Amino acid sequence: MGQCNQCGEWNTVDEEIIKTKRKNEPDIILNKSKLKEIKEIDTESNQRLNINDSELNRVLGGGIVPGSVILISGEPGIGKSTLILQISISIKRKVLYISGEESQQQIKLRANRIAENQTECYILTETNLESILKSVESLMPELIIIDSIQTIQTDIIENIQGSMPQIKECTSTLIKVAKQTSIPIIIIGHITKDGNIAGPKVLEHMVDVVLNFEGDKNNLYRILRSKKNRFGSTSEIGIYEMLNTGLMVVENPSELFTLNRENQLSGNCIGITLDGNRSIMIEIQALVSSAIYGTPQRICNGFNSKRLNMLLAVLEKKVGFKIGVKDVFINITGGIKIDDPALDLAVVFSILSSNTNLSIENGTCFCAEVGLSGELRNVKNIDIRISEAERLGYNKIIISKNSKIQTNKSKINILKFSKLSEVVKEVFKEQG
Repeated sequence: MGQCNQCGEWNTVDEEIIKTKRKNEPDIILNKSKLKEIKEIDTESNQRLNINDSELNRVLGGGIVPGSVILISGEPGIGKSTLILQISISIKRKVLYISGEESQQQIKLRANRIAENQTECYILTETNLESILKSVESLMPELIIIDSIQTIQTDIIENIQGSMPQIKECTSTLIKVAKQTSIPIIIIGHITKDGNIAGPKVLEHMVDVVLNFEGDKNNLYRILRSKKNRFGSTSEIGIYEMLNTGLMVVENPSELFTLNRENQLSGNCIGITLDGNRSIMIEIQALVSSAIYGTPQRICNGFNSKRLNMLLAVLEKKVGFKIGVKDVFINITGGIKIDDPALDLAVVFSILSSNTNLSIENGTCFCAEVGLSGELRNVKNIDIRISEAERLGYNKIIISKNSKIQTNKSKINILKFSKLSEVVKEVFKEQG
């Protein structure tokens, strides 16, 4: 329309877009966003929520950012709900815990087991999104917990609970609430048989932080990894120990994974791995025995079996040890899985120690990648690994000759070698 039908003037009509409201759509706009220049935006008033959990603070990058949406996934029974309930009780702020899977009495029983002082944590057992939003508006908490997103449904669409449209719509609405009210929301998500988060893949793109809770239900230790973090690094991990009283923070995992280093046992070797920015001392156990059933067995627990076959081939071809006709079993203590190639040298010497029945000298650790030509290759962040070994009292570390060390102030004895055969002579020289 070019002419106004009231005043008769031309080119005075402006277009206005009217947003139509869908059927049963809740009114979640509590404050409207205004246009601002970037230098005018104030960030000092939105300080991160500091959690009474050093490992989760580490993974998140220093606490929870106001208005952020955090998605935590993991296998059933791994401890997701326990971790979140611990946070809800220990944060000492007004928390709204929404459960669609357990009753209030069940949550109270778990809370009695993991904490004594339980204040300012409000429990709501509800699955309807519209009812949840009314409770949020009346309480106005400082943190919202959703356990789990697959149990929440909205009246806007008619799909069944847990379907992809329901999960996407409910998550989208919760993100709007978080951004408009600056209330952070932690969402627990189920996973499929393949280990992926149940629901549409776009769910991981919508949220700000994606955390994965890993571990074996038969082992004590759990690892919290960051797959996505808009407010921090994705290279940090958190380590917990599952006890009857809940999840306990593991401040020094190296001491837990190397408990028996005082005993000189054949087949045991200490390596240094780097998971994220955290270096961890790992004890590797090997058992080499004669193949009883003809075909040699290669069984690994926590280590890549294909990489083990490669290392055994290098030992035969480049060093001369005939291990191809023997059974080889590898175990990484603590029940954790490691993919770091820096453990190659430690795995090799645990195998040689078991094969020759000679123990490795106490206080010795290994950190190098083994190449197909039998050479020792450099690994990243070698200074961090050396510092961890020195801090735990090791007096000797064997690394690659090509390693570039930035500091020479280490008190630990650093031995550099270029070939695997040279290391074999050095480690077993006193034992013949």
